[in-house]
Amino acid sequence: MTKAIRLFKTGGPEVMEYVDVEVGEPGPGEARVRHHACGLNYIDVYFRTGLYPQPLPAGLGMEGAGVVEAVGSGVTHIKAGDRVAYAGRPPGAYAEARVMPAALLVKLPDSIDFDTGAAMMLQGLTVQYLFHRTFPLKGGETVLFHAAAGGVGLIACQWARALGVTLIGTVGSDAKGELAKQHGAAHVINYNTENFVERVREITGGKGVPVVYDSIGNDTFKGSLDCLSPLGTMVSFGSASGPVPPFSLNELASRGSLFITRPTLFTHTAQRENLDAMAADLFEMVGSGKVKIEINQRYALKDAAQAHVELESRKTTGSSILLP
Repeated sequence: MTKAIRLFKTGGPEVMEYVDVEVGEPGPGEARVRHHACGLNYIDVYFRTGLYPQPLPAGLGMEGAGVVEAVGSGVTHIKAGDRVAYAGRPPGAYAEARVMPAALLVKLPDSIDFDTGAAMMLQGLTVQYLFHRTFPLKGGETVLFHAAAGGVGLIACQWARALGVTLIGTVGSDAKGELAKQHGAAHVINYNTENFVERVREITGGKGVPVVYDSIGNDTFKGSLDCLSPLGTMVSFGSASGPVPPFSLNELASRGSLFITRPTLFTHTAQRENLDAMAADLFEMVGSGKVKIEINQRYALKDAAQAHVELESRKTTGSSILLP
């Protein structure tokens, strides 16, 4: 038996239960991983509340890092004893150990520790696909990135700086603004004290930006569209403030033939060759020091509910991990 967080119903942080579970042996195409650290991400809240439905009872958590204990038949790219990290479905990372699809696992370089591996996979791979696969940045662009002091945001600030991109980041406090600047944001906008649309127009000399990366959703959607230059691209990749409300396609036409996309990491990593290439890119950025993973919160696995409370109240900065 091993300890894990399980959901028997959806709802607030209190519905997460710390229980004993039977892990068992991996079947064909599976591996059993002993976690050294587990990642904490806003998508976990979506599963916990039922915004993203799944059959119950269920696990929670989309990323982790640890050591392979056993593999099932047909698994050849990893073996028992390998250091690995992953980000992907099905949820279940909030656990001391789990049996999971081996296709999600990538070998973790010796230069990257388990805490960093668990903290960076989902968020780092997200920045990789946003910057290189969704709206490919070549350098020289000015972009708007919401929640710039969060886990994804701090990685994005550093990655943008490495690419020669001018990143305008929105934040919820002056302290978070300083943090984003320290990590490479060229400009920061405190959306609680400033109108971010007006400030973006001011910074860009009225032109707007070619792309907005928005994980906030409901609260920022219309404003994000107003920040785009004609033929600009709206990348809506999260909904921390609630889902984007229904809107008319004329909203895109009236602002200058805008593009809009709602990508997910798991579409981009569905093919093994893409996952390997994206992970290699991330490992290079982190291994070179161009991107440093800021783990600003660590919680015991049994305290997952408290971790969710702090995440949802926007008290956290950078990345958070759970320690089994």
